[in-house]
Amino acid sequence: MENRLSARQGMTQVALLRFLELRYASGYALSAGIVMSAALFYTIKGNIKMPLDSSTIRKLIIAYGEAAREHCIEVPEHIHPHMLRHSRAMHLYQHGMGLTLLAQWLGHAQLETTLIYAYADTEHKRKAIEQATPVNSPLRKKLNSSRYTITDDETLKKLYGLK
Repeated sequence: MENRLSARQGMTQVALLRFLELRYASGYALSAGIVMSAALFYTIKGNIKMPLDSSTIRKLIIAYGEAAREHCIEVPEHIHPHMLRHSRAMHLYQHGMGLTLLAQWLGHAQLETTLIYAYADTEHKRKAIEQATPVNSPLRKKLNSSRYTITDDETLKKLYGLK
């Protein structure tokens, strides 16, 4: 099978490569004291290209969040840019990225700042215990998570103290 990009994927790849090229160049330019004049991301206000600023990004995220909420009630009511950053960081942490690397990825100077992402849900803890238990251990057969899946409403009510 031939490995070809669709036209849209090709444009995305070109845009990403251009972004990385400009980002690298702007980092070099900043360290050399050169000022870059063209904004990579911009909005048009009154036929004038303006650099995309944080307030415009916030407005876009709020608008798209409200539109998404009309189709999916799970979208939070008060969505903001930092929520996306936090969600992505939690996703990376839950899929195995270490806190030190996560701190670097987020640009945190202190590891303590990153500890807010160290919340481990029950599934994360279960997987960690499963990975740490040797295959030949007698405890291994007790790790069956389906043993703890409760679908009976009466049992759930008892566990929550409602009955």
